Amino acid sequence: MAFPLILLALLVFSHCCYSQRSPSPGYYPSSRVPTSPFDRDFRTQWGFQHQRREHDIITLWLDKSSGSGFKSVRPYTSGYFGASIKLQSGYTAGVDTSFFLSNHQEHPGDHDEVDIEFLGTTPGKPYSLQTNVFVRGSGDRNIIGREMKFNLWFDPTQDFHHYAILWNSNHIVFYVDDVPIRTYDRKSEAIFPTRPMWVYGSIWDASDWATENGRIKADYRYQPFVAQYRNFKLAGCTADGSNSCRPPSAAPRGNRGLSQQQMGAMAWAQRNFLVYNYCHDPKRDHTQTPEC
Repeated sequence: MAFPLILLALLVFSHCCYSQRSPSPGYYPSSRVPTSPFDRDFRTQWGFQHQRREHDIITLWLDKSSGSGFKSVRPYTSGYFGASIKLQSGYTAGVDTSFFLSNHQEHPGDHDEVDIEFLGTTPGKPYSLQTNVFVRGSGDRNIIGREMKFNLWFDPTQDFHHYAILWNSNHIVFYVDDVPIRTYDRKSEAIFPTRPMWVYGSIWDASDWATENGRIKADYRYQPFVAQYRNFKLAGCTADGSNSCRPPSAAPRGNRGLSQQQMGAMAWAQRNFLVYNYCHDPKRDHTQTPEC
């Protein structure tokens, strides 16, 4: 009886929760950035035996022995960074599939980080897409996360979808298929990342926190856990580049903020799919997050 019940749960979930289509944001930054060849712009960082390239698809997998990750060749001071990602279906609890910016190797114990993370789940329940920002060590010691979590309006295991971070001197914007889902504005330098960061992707075991706050762990009877990446987009200002470099814009009107149509699309995403906002968590000490 277990298999039919799991299948029924998946069918019911798919029918009820993946029936909405996103509104048009009116501006598509991913279409303005050429694809970046993986071999030119990235290097495998760890888990060499758990990474494979087939044509334009980079496959990473996690099993009991290791996960895997890659890192951009160059650090950036701003830019648009995206990848199309396809996740694994079925039991993936405890697994973290990520695409993020960081300088943790350059500044250990005092690093900056901007995250897109897919938190694994159990059959019949959706993945959580977690966005997060760490600034000058807030992810190293007394951890001060700025998490916002979303469900998605599509099944991320059925096809590739494009996820991106735009980071410039004014704000950070997180995108899903060019729909902005979150902005993080520069209200002060103390709470905004300004130092160069590299682009990373990885799959790893985050059982201690990823699924239901760590209650459900990775179960290696279901290994390997697989993530696929392609269509990488890197366009920005490198740390060793020209001072006259101008990063891509988040909106058609430049760096003055999102357009009204983009704001409407983001409001739709947050109204329907936002499931956690650190600013609204009564258990948090908001003296540590003054932007709230």
